[in-house]
Amino acid sequence: MAPRPKIAEPRPQPRVYLITPAVDDAATFALTLEPALEAGDVACVLLRLTAGDERTQINRIKAIAPLVQRHGAALLVGENSGAVARSGADGAHMTGIDAVTEALGKLKPDWIVGAAGLDTRHDAMTAAEGGVDYVMFGEPDESGQRPGFDAVLERVQWWAEVFEAPCVAYAGAIDDIPALVKAGADFIALGDWIWHDPQNIAETIASAMPHLALPEIVE
Repeated sequence: MAPRPKIAEPRPQPRVYLITPAVDDAATFALTLEPALEAGDVACVLLRLTAGDERTQINRIKAIAPLVQRHGAALLVGENSGAVARSGADGAHMTGIDAVTEALGKLKPDWIVGAAGLDTRHDAMTAAEGGVDYVMFGEPDESGQRPGFDAVLERVQWWAEVFEAPCVAYAGAIDDIPALVKAGADFIALGDWIWHDPQNIAETIASAMPHLALPEIVE
């Protein structure tokens, strides 16, 4: 993921950051994932996995990474920075400033490190100073609860105005996307809700794409 330009340039249209459900059978899930990758401008896939031993986890990642990368997207492993180097993944997505800091020391500069679960502005600034490749705001916590949408918009806007590292904003529904784009998100994360109907995943992704269009600037 490229950093935000340092000079005034036309803002690139935001891209899709795809979050998988917890995957157990990687080969079967690949059959669902490929249509999703083909349906829209997907920049990154965050692969979440069910519990398993280290070898099982690495084999699951190895089964998904080539598919994602063949479609021009980065494959990030959720909450398992130790598996990145041996699995062919492009990096890790970590939750909480302590886990993020540990992953930065382990993976940079060779792999991507993304940050979520940054509950305070101080944590977000610490992650930025540490060299994260992006931050995510608005994602559900372990219990499925999300911050208030107005609070997410405020945090995204603040980040976009102050920092160069990209911002990923989690959309809980298609209708959330335009406001997050307007606030300054560089990537829009689509998570569990888009997988509810796997047979129509391509249609769901395709229907989200028009909402990523940048708002027109009125002179």
